[in-house]
Amino acid sequence: MSLVRALDHVNIRTADLASTKAMFMDVLGLTEGWRPAFPFPGAWLYAGEKDVVHLVQVDRPAEASDGSALDHFAFDITDYEEALKRVQATRLKFFETKVPGSSVRQIFVRDLNGVNIELNWKGRNPRG
Repeated sequence: MSLVRALDHVNIRTADLASTKAMFMDVLGLTEGWRPAFPFPGAWLYAGEKDVVHLVQVDRPAEASDGSALDHFAFDITDYEEALKRVQATRLKFFETKVPGSSVRQIFVRDLNGVNIELNWKGRNPRG
């Protein structure tokens, strides 16, 4: 029996808190919400009632996802075309792909911190 119910949140260290927060809010529609009174700057971003992205302000940029042990994280999205439109409106690097033998369409976008984010639209037959 697995002890894991679901992925709780991801934490991103950023030297540009304002721009990182804006990207997640503008592109993915996350909202800023309650965050404990930690002794360092940051933000918690929510999808509905759930905090899913925690941001922590750091003095200098961290290493990018490429080549690190944690390559990317993924969100299940509700509207592929709208997500693509919002990503295209940014200057962020991205590419699209499809999962072979399934209806899953994906957008891989790299945020300004070098973090790779996968956006999955599952469609009617996500398991083929």
